[in-house]
Amino acid sequence: MEQALSLDKKIVLSLVQFFVLLLIVCFAPMINNQIITGTIVNASLLISVVLLGMRGATLLCFLPSVISLMFGLLPMVMAPMVPFIIMGNFLLVYIFSLLRKNNFFLGLIPAALLKFSFLFLVSNFLISFFVKQAIADKIAVMMSYPQLITALMGGIIAYFIIGRNYKNNN
Repeated sequence: MEQALSLDKKIVLSLVQFFVLLLIVCFAPMINNQIITGTIVNASLLISVVLLGMRGATLLCFLPSVISLMFGLLPMVMAPMVPFIIMGNFLLVYIFSLLRKNNFFLGLIPAALLKFSFLFLVSNFLISFFVKQAIADKIAVMMSYPQLITALMGGIIAYFIIGRNYKNNN
């Protein structure tokens, strides 16, 4: 009986954590500033890996850019990038989840670099087929160094939020 109650508490805690992170990634795009929004979203995604595992983190990968597009916070010219942004988020959480076991930052740095590289390459080569060159150039800038900065800053924030509990959730 006590073991079942303990399991129920863990499920409730996981659900609460998921919904708090869901609210954060849903409302962060409304800030309408790429550096702040990206940092908050990336921190939330990395925290979700530690607290919820890959299932919860994967679900959260889809929401920020879709919500931004739905509410007009992401320009419609960015619509072709949405699947790639989702994939970039997934790469961030997947690589981080694989490499974080021994050291948070040994998981963060390669994950951030891979997300940045993927979005940079896609935006520079593939997007020019979908949108006019002037717009493609603006998208390429948005998908370049800000992606690396926000992933790393989000990782640092996630590390401090998780704090001492990181080893316990590892």
